[in-house]
Amino acid sequence: MADQPQPYSISVSDDALHQLKQRLAWARFPSQLESSDQDPWDFGVPAAELQRLATYWKDAFDWRKAEAQLNELPQYHTDIEVEGFGTLDIHFVHQVSPVKNAIPLLFCHGWPGSFIEVSKLLPMLEAGADQPAFHIVAPSLPNFGFSSGVTRRGFGLAQYAEALHKLMVKLGYNKYVTQGGDWGFWVTRSIGLLYPEHCKASHVNMVVARPPQWSSNPLLALQHAIMPYNIREKAGRERSEWFDHEGYGYNILQSTKPQTIAAALADSPLALLAWIYEKLHDWTDSYPWTDDEILTWVSIYWFSKGGPEASIRIYYEAFHANPITDITYAKLYSYIPDVKLGVVHLPLEISIVPSTWAATLGPIVRQSEHAHGGHFAAWEKPDVIVQDLHAMFTRGGPCFGLIPDKDGY
Repeated sequence: MADQPQPYSISVSDDALHQLKQRLAWARFPSQLESSDQDPWDFGVPAAELQRLATYWKDAFDWRKAEAQLNELPQYHTDIEVEGFGTLDIHFVHQVSPVKNAIPLLFCHGWPGSFIEVSKLLPMLEAGADQPAFHIVAPSLPNFGFSSGVTRRGFGLAQYAEALHKLMVKLGYNKYVTQGGDWGFWVTRSIGLLYPEHCKASHVNMVVARPPQWSSNPLLALQHAIMPYNIREKAGRERSEWFDHEGYGYNILQSTKPQTIAAALADSPLALLAWIYEKLHDWTDSYPWTDDEILTWVSIYWFSKGGPEASIRIYYEAFHANPITDITYAKLYSYIPDVKLGVVHLPLEISIVPSTWAATLGPIVRQSEHAHGGHFAAWEKPDVIVQDLHAMFTRGGPCFGLIPDKDGY
């Protein structure tokens, strides 16, 4: 492959499509354990709903139509060298603003999302009157989508950060800002930790933080001690406790024995569909998923370059990071002083923290709260992401001029 980025089009083979339909035709569906009348999803994806959607996937879902729509996005791929892991082929969406000095924005997805999540943001972040302009880069993380898979042990958060940072620099963006949720939260914070001279600001739509401590954040600790939680924060703690007790099982398995569940995900499109569909349902705020949306999301995983199972390796590597040499969760809970931070609080996120907790992560320039929204904010509520980015980077905003050349507005 040439050294410079090359255009990319998704092109799943006819043989891969045929094999998918064959596997679905031979699928064996589970029986249904009696569920609650109030919540038919309390045991997971209802068997009848799974069978309905799998049948549609086999008989009626038009991947070629979905593929053509995805290929309307400005996609590219390029070689990125990651120290100790050789050359990876990184796939990415790259929308270049007509405003020459626009702000480079790295959008980082998580699991079970993909680069597709940026698609609703692209038209909304085109520069308008009195609005900042952005060059937008949205990679498929290594092990996800149409980027290379990595089977060598030790590819952790530092390596994900290195791959994405080197991509931005290769594209000519020596200074840039980031936006992310889910693993995008952890990866973009890793970038801020490792490359603060390049990453100037970050916005996140999932916030994972700990209570402020008297030793490190005395003013926040005092505020946390004397001020009661507001309505949002009380409801958020309840939501987070629900997730820890009822929704966290997938994480424990993927963090400890990823090769076991990998066997199911690699072999069975039915298993992959159930594994992902549950999260799309449980982690969103009554978002009206269409069958085509769900199956496009899941098909990106099924047809991914590294295989449907590759994406879960990030859980094991992050959980087993070496506390001395690697980037650990503990390091990312700490205050990152050189990267200005904006956060959005959504009521059906899987991690919801009080504002004082969020302020322990870095120099907060914006915290916004919204009445609706869940885990996949860029897909469910792209307007709230856009509102925050505009507020942060517009003329007079707290991050205006961080990327030198104020003429990009």
